[in-house]
Amino acid sequence: MSEARGGKVGLDPAGPLAGIRVVALEQAVAGPLCTRHLADLGAEVIKIERLGGGDFARRYDTAVHGLSSYFVWLSRGKRSLTLDMKHPAAGQILERLVASADVLVQNLGPGAIDRLGFAPERLRRDYPSLIVTSISGYGAGGPFETRKAFDLLLQGETGVIATTGNGDELAKLGISVGDIGAAVYGAMGTLAALYERRATGRGRLVETSLFDALAEWMGYPAYYTLYGGEPPARAGVRHATVVPYGSYRCADGAVLLAVQTEAQWQAFCETVCEHAEWVGDTRFATSAGRRIHRDTLEPMIEEVFATLPRSEVVRRLETADIPFGSVNDVAEFVAHPQLAARGRWREVESPVGPLRAIIPPIDLEGMPPRMGPIPDVGEQTDEILAELGYGAEEIARLHEQGTV
Repeated sequence: MSEARGGKVGLDPAGPLAGIRVVALEQAVAGPLCTRHLADLGAEVIKIERLGGGDFARRYDTAVHGLSSYFVWLSRGKRSLTLDMKHPAAGQILERLVASADVLVQNLGPGAIDRLGFAPERLRRDYPSLIVTSISGYGAGGPFETRKAFDLLLQGETGVIATTGNGDELAKLGISVGDIGAAVYGAMGTLAALYERRATGRGRLVETSLFDALAEWMGYPAYYTLYGGEPPARAGVRHATVVPYGSYRCADGAVLLAVQTEAQWQAFCETVCEHAEWVGDTRFATSAGRRIHRDTLEPMIEEVFATLPRSEVVRRLETADIPFGSVNDVAEFVAHPQLAARGRWREVESPVGPLRAIIPPIDLEGMPPRMGPIPDVGEQTDEILAELGYGAEEIARLHEQGTV
């Protein structure tokens, strides 16, 4: 293994992770997003896919000119190698790949990596400089370790669903927050292990899970419940404990606003609502008081806003220097002027032609992200096998045998 490999066929060498090879035994969202972040930073990511259909995330939908919107989001900049892991010869190919790698990332089902003969502990013993990053549903150990897990289930188990919705009506978050959180922490842990390896020469086992990621993100409601005696109330598009904070109706629409300090509260009363007497109302004098009396206060606010067009409410909010925003739908977000003005779109190649992609959220001075093409199933299989030392006849035989 080497940190200065670089120069692989078809790869842009730019990026802080140039020369780092990542082997990805991944599926669905968490593992693929973790390695896509690494690919954007310049790593070479070799994605192992099932022979035939590949990653099942390829078939979640057909919204992007026949491609899955999930797969388009998660898989740019990777090289795809198909492998039938049940075939006797597949283990030898994977062993060669692992031997050439700096990082192995896996988010297979509980125990699957062990059953394949690639238990992380064995790999760390045989390849001391290898970093093995495992992403699971519930984490290692505990009674839930072997449970299969998907984002919705983890949103329920960690109380995320209990914080969303309105009143008695529950709602899950509309994006895969558990997967996304675990992916980011997996990438963060991998980067930390790579940095440490520069000094020690040794790899490390890195573990994270959807459960642990969401447990971290549930910090505020957990502490509020532990020490406040009750959970924060579900508040829809408003804040559970800060008032006024959320969406409020105007005469011709709605506006999002956030009042978090006493100075903002005074400006909101005097400049936005033009009710200076609210400042001296003892019911609303503190953040806690405004929360307790929200059923009185929020109708008062909307009574004022109901007589005003949204443009006037926005003008007053700007004058008062109070944060505000819009409740955009997805199409409005895609057309957002901030994305356009800052050039946050780029085209990437795919099996169906160029596609628009949002530039990833890490900007490194003078170093644009490497947003490589989206691979077809097994597109680089022969190329990768040749790099591992397989000759043309051997590669042909592996195809004939159904190994790759």
